[in-house]
Amino acid sequence: MSEQKGIKQPFWLGGAAASMAVCFTHPLDLTKYRMQVLQTRAPMLSTLYRFAVRDGIPSLWSGLSASVLRQSTYSTARFGLYTILSRQMQKQSGVAKLSTTSTVVCASVAGGLAGMIGNPTEVVLVRMCADAAKPPAERFLYSDAVTALVRIAKEEGVRVFGRGLSANIVRSVLMNDDRYAAAKRTILSRTELKDDIRTHALASLFAGTVATTACAPADVLKSRIQSAAKGSTVLQVVRDGLRQEGPVFLMKGWTPAWLRLTPHTVLTFVIMEKLQELVNMTAATPIPSRATV
Repeated sequence: MSEQKGIKQPFWLGGAAASMAVCFTHPLDLTKYRMQVLQTRAPMLSTLYRFAVRDGIPSLWSGLSASVLRQSTYSTARFGLYTILSRQMQKQSGVAKLSTTSTVVCASVAGGLAGMIGNPTEVVLVRMCADAAKPPAERFLYSDAVTALVRIAKEEGVRVFGRGLSANIVRSVLMNDDRYAAAKRTILSRTELKDDIRTHALASLFAGTVATTACAPADVLKSRIQSAAKGSTVLQVVRDGLRQEGPVFLMKGWTPAWLRLTPHTVLTFVIMEKLQELVNMTAATPIPSRATV
């Protein structure tokens, strides 16, 4: 999102907007993680219905604290780092607008670094979301995200926070906003649609389909490594998955991930616009001076 009226976009804006948006899309995220760790071929609606009936509708928001914490770290870092990198590249190149290639590079580097920063909260999120899909004896039973961070550090050591890091970095590099921006530019240039919610939704749909498909294998591997009580390598997860479920296991959770991405993207950018308006209003409001005695 561009700066408005000469007022810079705060670094925390993207993370705050993503944290708010995930409150609405969390059930789809929850279902995605459960499908990724379950060794069954149950479709999305069947998985969603199964756990909703067994544990109740409110259970679809279990692990929400981890989801908000993950967005607060990963998304804040991703948006903030992209802003820093793109501004530095603009200064060095002396251009007012970056090329598509430069934009992709900045978004990919920012995504990869953000994936590293957010990996500990990703471990917590996957475990809390996948917990109910496991046998009772294998569940972690974390009460909230902060408690989970403390327990993991005490019971298993901080090295666990690095599990699935390579797969998460690959996913984060692939899952960036350049596809959304490119899709929106194409729609605006080739159709009579305006820059509104409808265009945002279409751009998110096109970009989300490509991004979800490209990221699915890395997302599945990351989830399985991070949800396990004992450490596993990427090769072990791939070998076991191919032997037990076939190549299709690499696309598990695609449907809820795809369904989640469009509303999450639209909500994030709409909320970002509204938060930016509040920032602009606050910055434009003069602060009354105190009278001296």
